[in-house]
Amino acid sequence: MQTFGTTSLHDLFDDLVILRNLTPFDQRVPSLVDAWQAMGLASPRIPRKHEPDYARASVWFVRRARALELPGAAVRELLFIGDTAMADGNAFRNLAQAGGWPGWCFIGAEKLSAPASLVADGDNVSLANRWALLADWLATAKAAGARLDQHTAVVVDMDKTAIAARGRNAAVIDNARVEGLHRTAAGLLGDAFDLARVQAAHNELKEPVYHPFTADNQDYLAYICLAVSAGLIDLPSLVGQIQAGLMRSFEQFIAWADGEIQRAPAGLQQIHRAVYPLVQAGDPTPFKAFRRQEYLCTVERFGRLPEQTALGTLLAEQVCITQEVREMALWLKRRGCLLLTMSDKPDEATLPTPEQARQGYLPLHRTPTTAVGESIAARLADL
Repeated sequence: MQTFGTTSLHDLFDDLVILRNLTPFDQRVPSLVDAWQAMGLASPRIPRKHEPDYARASVWFVRRARALELPGAAVRELLFIGDTAMADGNAFRNLAQAGGWPGWCFIGAEKLSAPASLVADGDNVSLANRWALLADWLATAKAAGARLDQHTAVVVDMDKTAIAARGRNAAVIDNARVEGLHRTAAGLLGDAFDLARVQAAHNELKEPVYHPFTADNQDYLAYICLAVSAGLIDLPSLVGQIQAGLMRSFEQFIAWADGEIQRAPAGLQQIHRAVYPLVQAGDPTPFKAFRRQEYLCTVERFGRLPEQTALGTLLAEQVCITQEVREMALWLKRRGCLLLTMSDKPDEATLPTPEQARQGYLPLHRTPTTAVGESIAARLADL
């Protein structure tokens, strides 16, 4: 691996960036809230990634984005690049089915301890333990009939795929989120903030076994960690209640907390007054203060180090563009394919506030940083 200079996601995808709230950054493409009826949805509620309505909305976005510059070029096939077999693999299947498109999906996660392998996982999903196998995957798709032209839509997952590649650079994204939680807790709880308690709760409850309780929602997890830090409940008691089936969901937990909040420190009461109404309203991103800190902690890790920094340090401390994804995207772009990137991050964790923008902060996809990886340009040239 090596570095390949400074770039940004904007160089690959322009502003065709779609976040959790399904409002494309490119304002020429209407948001779900404005176009839900045209999408054939029953309401303007924002669906989550695993829901069928998410795929229906995504198909509408893809077709609308293609029509911006090539109104006569119908989308006829799908390429999908992600980093998790279950979440991204299912998102690909749902999207291909909703669009009625043949498609091919690449799931990457760098695992240098094993020989390089590209393994079929059914439904045209391929699992790779090297990001450099993107070239081999494209060759396989092309041999199977992929056109790879203006009729091809290419959807690339943002986090731990286009940036902070899983198995290589992903810990930087996770560390930024944890630091954002620590900053939020320290700022709001003051003397009631206990770093050890927050860290212990986060380390325990982030595990997949607790996903039925946390819904794998980082806002929910952050609130729970702060409640533990502030002493509203101790971690062993909470874990015991979850394991006994007495505490089944975050909604149940925060409703319980609402009845206990008067004995909590003033900082947690302030957090609760902001978060609880949004949970009741169905907002999947109720902990806005935490997410805004996450944005700052993440953007501060873009392009922070000199390019001559040792590779190991660069990958451990800075969010990097995945060079293999970059070269693939540019190659497909030259062939006329439509490229867009999607992320389950909320706006608050991805975009600056108006005040921050005035100070020079940029959306994550427009923030320059170093590209790192292995060049696959020669192999792409042979396709």
